[in-house]
Amino acid sequence: MGGFLGPLLAVGLMLLWSNDFRAVYWVAVVPAILAVALLFFGLHEPRTHVVKATTNPVKKENLKRLGVHCWWVIGLGGVFTLARFSEAFLVLRAQEVNIPLALIPLVMVAMNIVFSFTAYPFGRLSDRSSHRRLLQMGLVVLIMADLVLALSDTWVGIIIGVALWGVHMGMTQGLLNTMIARTAPADLRGTAFGFFSLLSGMGLLIASLGAGLLWDIWGSASTFFAGAVICVITLLLNQFVPEKQSN
Repeated sequence: MGGFLGPLLAVGLMLLWSNDFRAVYWVAVVPAILAVALLFFGLHEPRTHVVKATTNPVKKENLKRLGVHCWWVIGLGGVFTLARFSEAFLVLRAQEVNIPLALIPLVMVAMNIVFSFTAYPFGRLSDRSSHRRLLQMGLVVLIMADLVLALSDTWVGIIIGVALWGVHMGMTQGLLNTMIARTAPADLRGTAFGFFSLLSGMGLLIASLGAGLLWDIWGSASTFFAGAVICVITLLLNQFVPEKQSN
């Protein structure tokens, strides 16, 4: 909800203050401070006894214990992130079709509304169906979003592409985390999530740099076509990922 209420507020302030970016960012400082205050004053650790680790979990024996299944999922997540570059490129694409400057944040509003309304039903579906199959479906939706965004030259097409991107987010955002939790040993789940975040962060950095270079050299369409190609590669790799639940 914050994902679409924030940009919606930004649109209103941009219209009110004649596209004054600096003033809008000063307003954005307020919820940022409130978030830190909530963490500091409102969040409390559970009172259950926690046994502190006496050894470093990132060692050769533990990395082997993560197992082939878990490493496949972590690696797949890294490749998958290459296909899902920064959402800032959605905003840039909207700017190309001459959407008024103050209304461009509505792109993020549209994406996050769709994301919000699809995340729960697809989350329920993931509890009862094959994660690998659901991930395949999410990749197909992302391919469709990339193609629509690459080929559209009107604001209607951009909104459709952005909406498909939101559906893809609702289908896949928590899916790889769930797959890691089910394949990693219970005592090494934190380590597995850490490696997944490391590879995903590196993948997002590489993907966004590559997307920017393609955009500058060959235009915006090449960026989204490249994302679709990487989605196809991820789909092929997904065929080899075994589904195994940890005990």
